[in-house]
Amino acid sequence: MNNAVRDHREDEGLSQADLAGAVGVTRQTINAIERERYDPSLELAFKLAAHFDCRLEDLFDPRIDTTSHAERNTEQ
Repeated sequence: MNNAVRDHREDEGLSQADLAGAVGVTRQTINAIERERYDPSLELAFKLAAHFDCRLEDLFDPRIDTTSHAERNTEQ
């Protein structure tokens, strides 16, 4: 999932460790989110949005595929 966590973190002058401590996760978790290798839980996503005082949509862009599973199978 595309996200703007790094941009928000850097705008506030925080390290990954600082942000991790503020939202109760490890620095590695923040790193994985920023590198788009891990999608946070809904709870963590809300904590990050609350920390940055922004909407979830300002941090995360899920680019949801609205094609149904059946439609994807017939397109192949």
